[in-house]
Order: sequence, then structure tokens, then C-alpha cells
Amino acid sequence: METRHEPEAAALAAVKERQRLAWESGDYARVGVTLQIMAERLVEAAGVRAGQSVLDVACGQGNAAIAGARRFADATGVDYASGLLAQGRSRAAAERLDVTFLEGDAERLPFPDASFDVALSTVGVMFAPDQQRAAAEVARVTRPGGTVALAGWTPDGLVGALFRTIGTYAPPPPQVRSPMLWGTPQRLRELFGEEVEWVTLTTRTFDFCYRSPEHFAGWFLAHYGPIHLLAGKLDEDARRRFAADLAEVPKRFNRAGDGTVLAAGEYLEAVGVRR
Repeated sequence: METRHEPEAAALAAVKERQRLAWESGDYARVGVTLQIMAERLVEAAGVRAGQSVLDVACGQGNAAIAGARRFADATGVDYASGLLAQGRSRAAAERLDVTFLEGDAERLPFPDASFDVALSTVGVMFAPDQQRAAAEVARVTRPGGTVALAGWTPDGLVGALFRTIGTYAPPPPQVRSPMLWGTPQRLRELFGEEVEWVTLTTRTFDFCYRSPEHFAGWFLAHYGPIHLLAGKLDEDARRRFAADLAEVPKRFNRAGDGTVLAAGEYLEAVGVRR
């Protein structure tokens, strides 16, 4: 298991606070709700059933928690972004679903050991700066014999390319390993070790659908917290270059021939059993 020295732990805590502020900026839920099908697939792959206790870690606006509640599971979502939790509560209320949303840190989950039958995360926990601690917490709150199911963007997919573009304008902190590593079987095995036996590791794709590459760039600039916050710190010329570079990202993956965007975003769907 990886260990953290005190200075590194303090640096990671500072990174986490900056991340929280970034996710609270813009309006991430406008992006996040487009990913709902990923959560539905993950819940199905995890075999979520009525009456199970299900936790959605780093739930954002609650995609996986809501997907679990649709199967009559006892669903809980936890996140450190209070604004996103509020939107999750509104979504659940609109669908008349019984979902509990709690404010909490993926690296220090506010639950006893073995509290849940299923722990899920749809491109959420992968962004925790202390990856080892976050993985340990996911395993800790899942009962032995329970299920851990994760969806994580891959390094070579569209979102990996998006984050490399972001990194040319704001290099990631040296203490933080790429969140895209959660989209690789090797890293999952490193993080969870003997705690989780991975039963299926399936590469899937999510189609990003936008009116044009420029629409894609504009939507992320306006709503995707980390991009929105970064753009606000750039001068006018740099913002124009940033927008143009963002528009180039989906072009590499685009299958549409009519000027719109139909671009596959690759992710790893991992389902395992807590030992």
C-alpha cells in the first residue's frame, strides 16, 4: 500500500480544496446529467437489486444513486460539492425517488465499515487526489462479499485528451497522479490489491453528442467547473486559444460527417467482489 508523508498529505489536502472550489464553479450538472447512461449501465453490470444498500461515491448530481433508486435499492450519494448535492436532491424529488444525499469526502467517507452491499462511482472517485486513500475508503465501507463497481475514463480516450489539453494551460500538481489511471486494470489492481477481486473489466464508450466542435468547447467552458475556472484566469487571447484547442479534442474521435459531434469517449467499467 502507498504511504503519505506529512508534507505530501498537506499538499494533497490543498489540491482537494482547489478541486472542490472548481467543481462548485460553472454548472457541472449540465455536463454530468448527459452521462446518465453510464450510471445506468454500471448499476446493471453491478447487479443492483431492490432492497440493497448502495453508495454512490463522489456522486456529483447523483447519476448512480438515482439509477440505483430506480431499482428500488436503498441509495445514498456522497460528495463534497454541496451545490451538486442540492441538484441531486432536486432530481430525485422530481422523479419521486427516495435517495439520501450527504456531504462528505471520498477520502474520508462518513460511514462505518461494511455499511453497504454495493459501492459505485461513475467518473467521480477517480478525481480524488489521494487515490490510494480513496480506494481504501471504497473498500472499507463495502461489506465482504459485496460489490464494487466503477466507471473511469481511460488515458487514451477523449476525456484523457481533454485533460491533456487542460494541462497545457494549467499543469497538474506534481503530487497528483492522473485520474485517468483509474481507467486502467493495472492501476485498479494496484489501488485495491487483495481487497477486491475484479470479476469483469470491460472497455466501453460513451458518445459525446454536440452541435459542433465549437459547441462542445463552449459547453465545457461555460459549465465544466475545472475548465470554467481555468478560463476565468486566462487573458482574452489565451482564452481564445484555449477554446480553439478544446474544440480540436472531439475532432480526433468524431464519427459524424455533417459538422456535428458524435465522438466516442472510452471508459473502463470495472465490477468486483469485496473480499
